[in-house]
Amino acid sequence: MSYSGSGDTGAWRNDGGVPPHAFDPWTQPELFRGVLTRRVFAFLIDLVVLSIPVILAYVFIAVFGLITLGLGWLLFWLVWPASVIWAIIYYGASLGGPHSATLGMRVMDLELRTWYGAPGYFVLGAMHAVLFWISVSMLTPLVLLIGLFNSRRRLLHDLILGTMVINSSVRTPVAQPARTL
Repeated sequence: MSYSGSGDTGAWRNDGGVPPHAFDPWTQPELFRGVLTRRVFAFLIDLVVLSIPVILAYVFIAVFGLITLGLGWLLFWLVWPASVIWAIIYYGASLGGPHSATLGMRVMDLELRTWYGAPGYFVLGAMHAVLFWISVSMLTPLVLLIGLFNSRRRLLHDLILGTMVINSSVRTPVAQPARTL
């Protein structure tokens, strides 16, 4: 229950204190226009960004193995777990950062928001990536078709986490409070 706070009525209402959806596809359709296509290209850009350090690690270990006469090649088993940790940190830090977007999403003018409009945070960004990879690997990539059948263009992992991806190029920026000394 929450206090309505309107005037002197002192009325209580039982709406659970849940704020409404911040982004409405009917009144703001431009926020969701072309989001699925942009997400595909943003994902491909992010794959390149993620793979560059992994490829460099493989090259380093290969050269290190040649120098150590094969002994350094024992480090190859570390690359796979390190790449998973790297991906989780990348998504968590970028989606939880000030832009609420990965590098690919920033190039494609996309940003991640919660259903009530708040920006992302580290744990949400990390879970967003983990749930995406789990849903695609367990339920096949056809699970991505869910985005075609809802007005906010949300995918399965977006629905589970309560997030949405919007066009950041058309969103009106929120005025920042003035700084005082």
